[in-house]
Amino acid sequence: MKIYKYILEIAVFVCGAVVMIFELIGSRILWPYFGTSIFIWTSLIGIILGSLSIGYYLGGKIADKKPSFKNLSSIILFAAIFIWIIILIKHPLISALQKNFTDIRIWSIIAAIILFSPASILLGMVSPYAVKLKIDSLKTSWSTVGNLYAISTAGSIIWTFLSGFYLIPHFGTNKLIIILSITLVLISFSLYAKNLIKIRISIIVIMITSRWMLNIINDFNQKNWFIDLDTTYNHISIYNSINTKTKDIIRNFSINNDHSSAMFLNKDDLVHEYTKYYHLAKFFNPNFKTTLMLGGAWYSYPKDFLLKYPQATIDVVEIDPMVTQIAKQYFNLKENPNLSIYHQDARVYLNNTQKKYDVIFGDAFSSIYSIPYQLTTKEAIEKEFNILNDNGIVIQNIISSIQWKKSQFLIAEYATYKEIFPQVYIFPVADLKNVDNVQNIILVALKSKDKQTFDYTWSEFKEHLQHLWKEKINIDKPILTDNYAPVDYYINNAIF
Repeated sequence: MKIYKYILEIAVFVCGAVVMIFELIGSRILWPYFGTSIFIWTSLIGIILGSLSIGYYLGGKIADKKPSFKNLSSIILFAAIFIWIIILIKHPLISALQKNFTDIRIWSIIAAIILFSPASILLGMVSPYAVKLKIDSLKTSWSTVGNLYAISTAGSIIWTFLSGFYLIPHFGTNKLIIILSITLVLISFSLYAKNLIKIRISIIVIMITSRWMLNIINDFNQKNWFIDLDTTYNHISIYNSINTKTKDIIRNFSINNDHSSAMFLNKDDLVHEYTKYYHLAKFFNPNFKTTLMLGGAWYSYPKDFLLKYPQATIDVVEIDPMVTQIAKQYFNLKENPNLSIYHQDARVYLNNTQKKYDVIFGDAFSSIYSIPYQLTTKEAIEKEFNILNDNGIVIQNIISSIQWKKSQFLIAEYATYKEIFPQVYIFPVADLKNVDNVQNIILVALKSKDKQTFDYTWSEFKEHLQHLWKEKINIDKPILTDNYAPVDYYINNAIF
C-alpha cells in the first residue's frame, strides 16, 4: 500500500501531535489540585521539555546500535501504556503529595515527573529513532532529518490548536487520555505487526473498557447529582450534600477542585457567609442603581441580588460560558431584564467598557490557589475607579490572613487600593482574633472623600459591621502592578 511507504512520517506526525496534546492535558490534570498559577506551568513545561530532551538523547543512542521498526513500535507502545496509566494513579498520587508536602512548587514538580515524564521521554525518542531508520533506507542525510522534525512540529502545531479549541472541551481529560493511548497503540501496530499482536489487542480492549467504565461512572454520578466535566477554562464538579445541623440539602459547585459556590435546594438564602457581605453595598451607598460583578461565582449572589433589589441592575462578567450554561441548568439561574451577562475576561471588560456603575463586586477566582493577577494590579484598580460614579464603591473578596506571613497578598492588595481610593476598609469574615487564620476577607473601597461613619445600631448590617478591622495595617509590601505582581507567590505562602 502506498500509505505504508510513509508510515514513518505518519508515526512522527502523530507522536508530535500527542506530545502537545499531552502537555495541554497535563495542565488540566494539575489545575484542579494546584490551580492555574505560574508554578504549575513552570513545573509542567520544565519537566516535559526536560523529558523530551532525555528522549532525544536516548533515541539517538539506541538508534545507533541496531535500529529496527520493531524497537520503534515497542517505544510507542510503552508510551501509550504510560499515558493510560495516568488515569489510574493521578488522584491517589496527588492526594498523597498534598498530605506529605507543604509547598505547591514541590507538589507540582513531583507530580509532573511521575505523571508526565515517562511518556514524554518515550515520545521524545521517536523522532531521532525514525531519522535513523529513514536515513538507512533512503541513503539520504540532513534533508531527511529536517523533513521528519518539520513533520513532528507540524503535528504539534495543528493538534495544539485542535485540542485547545475542541478536543479537551468536547471530550474531557480522561476520555482524551484513552483516545491518545489507543491512537499510539494503533501506530505501534502499524509499524510492526508481526509480534506482540495479542498484547496490543489486549491493551486496546482494556483502554476501550476503561472508556466504557468511565461512561457508566459518569451516568451513575449524574443520577446521584455528581457531575464532573471539563470546559474551555475550567474543571467543574457538581454534587449534593446535607447540612448536618439544619438538614438542608445543598447543591455544591466546584471549579478546579475548589468549593466555589453552593445553593440551598429548599430556600433562597445564601449558603456562604462571605457572599452576604456584598449586601454592605446598601450601607455604603443606599441609593445604588447600577452594579457590576467580576466573576460569576455560579451566580449565587447575582440571583440573591435580583430578589432583594428589583429596582437595580447587575452586569456579570464571567469568562466561562459553560459556567453560565450549567448555572441555568442546575443552579436556577433565570433570564431577568435586570441581569446582563458578558462572557469575557474581567480585565478586558474593565479596559473597554464605557458604562458607569455605583457598585463593583469582585469574586473572580480560578481556584483558591490561583487568582487572576491582572485583576489585582494598580492598572486594573484604576479602571474600576474610573468607571464608578462619584459615590461608587468596590466590594472585593480576598482570601488571606489578616497579619503575619500569610497576609502578604492582603497587604499588597490593600496598599494598591489605598494608592487609588481615598478610603479602604477590610472585614474579616470568619475570625477577628486569630490574625494568622486564612479566611475570606472583604475589602471595601470608597470613591468618596467624605469620611465614612459606622453606625452599628442599624440592625440590618450590625453583625457584619462589627467585623470591621480597626487596627492599623502595616504596609510592608509594594503595590501590585502589571509589571510586578507576585500574586502566586503570596498565595502560596498563605495557603502552605
